[in-house]
Amino acid sequence: MDYYTHRKESFVLNKQAANSAETRLARINALISKVEKPTRYMGGELNMRIKEGEGLHRFALCFPDTYEIGMSHLGSRIIYNVLNNRADTYCERCYAPWVDMEALLRESGEKLFSIETKRALDEFDVIGFSLLYEMCYTNILTMLELSDIPLRSSERGEDDPLIVAGGPCVCNPEPIADIIDVFFFGDGEEVVNDFMDVYAEAKRAGAGKHETLVRLSRIPGVYVPAFYRAEYENGQFARLIKIEPEAPDTIERRIVRDLDRAEFTGDLVVPYMSIVHDRIALELFRGCTRGCRFCQAGFIYRPIRERRMKTLIDYCDGQLKSTGHDEVSLFSLSSGDYTEIHEMVPTVLERYTKDRISVSFPSLRIDSFLKDDLERMQGVRKTGLTFAPEAGTQRMRDVINKGVCEEDLLRTVKDAFEAGWQGVKLYFMIGLPGETDEDILGIAELARKVSREFYSMPKDKRGKGLRCTVSASTFVPKPFTPFQWEPQITVDEVLRRQALLRSALKGIRGVEFNCHFSETSRLEACYARGDRRLGEVMIGAYKRGARFDSWDEHFKKEAWDEAYAEQGLSVDMFANRVISLDEPLAWAHMDALVTQEYLKKEHERAFEGIVTPDCREKCNGCFGKKCTTHCEMHKAGEEAK
Repeated sequence: MDYYTHRKESFVLNKQAANSAETRLARINALISKVEKPTRYMGGELNMRIKEGEGLHRFALCFPDTYEIGMSHLGSRIIYNVLNNRADTYCERCYAPWVDMEALLRESGEKLFSIETKRALDEFDVIGFSLLYEMCYTNILTMLELSDIPLRSSERGEDDPLIVAGGPCVCNPEPIADIIDVFFFGDGEEVVNDFMDVYAEAKRAGAGKHETLVRLSRIPGVYVPAFYRAEYENGQFARLIKIEPEAPDTIERRIVRDLDRAEFTGDLVVPYMSIVHDRIALELFRGCTRGCRFCQAGFIYRPIRERRMKTLIDYCDGQLKSTGHDEVSLFSLSSGDYTEIHEMVPTVLERYTKDRISVSFPSLRIDSFLKDDLERMQGVRKTGLTFAPEAGTQRMRDVINKGVCEEDLLRTVKDAFEAGWQGVKLYFMIGLPGETDEDILGIAELARKVSREFYSMPKDKRGKGLRCTVSASTFVPKPFTPFQWEPQITVDEVLRRQALLRSALKGIRGVEFNCHFSETSRLEACYARGDRRLGEVMIGAYKRGARFDSWDEHFKKEAWDEAYAEQGLSVDMFANRVISLDEPLAWAHMDALVTQEYLKKEHERAFEGIVTPDCREKCNGCFGKKCTTHCEMHKAGEEAK
């Protein structure tokens, strides 16, 4: 074939491909026009990244829930920026399609597509899921099936995309180990770059899927579940056997040591529709020093690492200019614990007040001394304040190591009321280990005292009326907490305690009650502490119609009940069972740095009512021998000696 004939045929093929792409895009746009909220799928947002060029590795960053929830997730925003800053990678977004779009895709035969280019997901090299909540797992199956990608990793071939996942649920990846090819354990900013480096090199070398997975398994913080086999005895998990010699024995959680220099979000993509957190989120620090014994985040994000105030102000300046947002959220597990919080708040307010930029705290410790900051904040649009006493009595707060007392809460809400706030949210848990009816009634008594605090103020110094929301979620035992061995209370007991609290709260002026749906909490506990057998349960429930399980109107209890029965399993086996301290744990191969010995010690101290001091006061040795390399408080203590 001569050169000109070759060029002519290439031109014809390229034109046909372009026409085909344009036709498919037209079909996709026609589907988008028919759904209730088309802006979930349209794309074209301000600051959306578009990259073209040969040799790009295409990474689909997927969130297994709706657009408005996924777009609010800070971690996804960071990873989107990190990947698109690479010269060899193009990262596009995809979110779980709502039921109307799912139905249209199935009827039309079209595949699920990315936001940026409307490319079908099965055309990507890597598909990455953010795992924040166990009740979103069935949405992963929806997204895979709508892309014609086999659900089980063992059924996927050389030409299928690599399915990866990261996020807090990776603390126990076993329930979805048969679905995901590669897990990222820990902070994602660095490990995702290491992953892409190794992946790109494997592709250049022509490595097949197995060899690529072997190479990836050598990266610290990367877990390839296919290289391990689970064994069971007497109906319980017994051990995990390594079947690939080169795979590591344990997977150590990755941590970004210098958060101040870590990549952040860049210019935020600005949605066309309202999203759950439609604002700038400034992550002040990562980690927590308090050690609440039910809180997984407080253990798996250690050690604490802060960003400098100058770094945060620079981020804020850039994001306000590039987005037009009018609210800044000072975001962390407990924002009031930030070292420079009392300098940060007035600096932000003085800098942006003229533009009517408001500042919000998603969560505050009830012992945070923020009176002056609250008074400064009330000059701009006031947002709600959230406090988390967690338990209604001091005995129970000592059991969970909350480290605060009733006087702290009443002083703090009084400061807020005097600064002009009328609305506060109080978060509690029911079903905590060792809880009694007296502790439940203590929640109502605490709410009553908050109400009295508000209405005892002179009328000219308080607002029109108190809006105090008491929320009570159900305790869920989570891996890598001192309460990981404790059972969740049964559904009947959840309902009884909710009714007891609802009755006790009746008639308290300005107080309303919210509680979480107990069936979803039950399944959450099951998947938090489950093993690989739950993968087939999930697939069975999905085939019976389960998806969007965290949405009450879509939860299908019958689908789950039938799926458990089909596998000869039950929720009680995982959620409502006491795990003995010497029993094998399905997640024991995951090294979250906080040692199991330390967690057992904290478990013992809980039932003795002993409070463990804040890590900022002294190192409690939670990392064991690794304290010398990971804990700044430990290093400071050794230097002082």
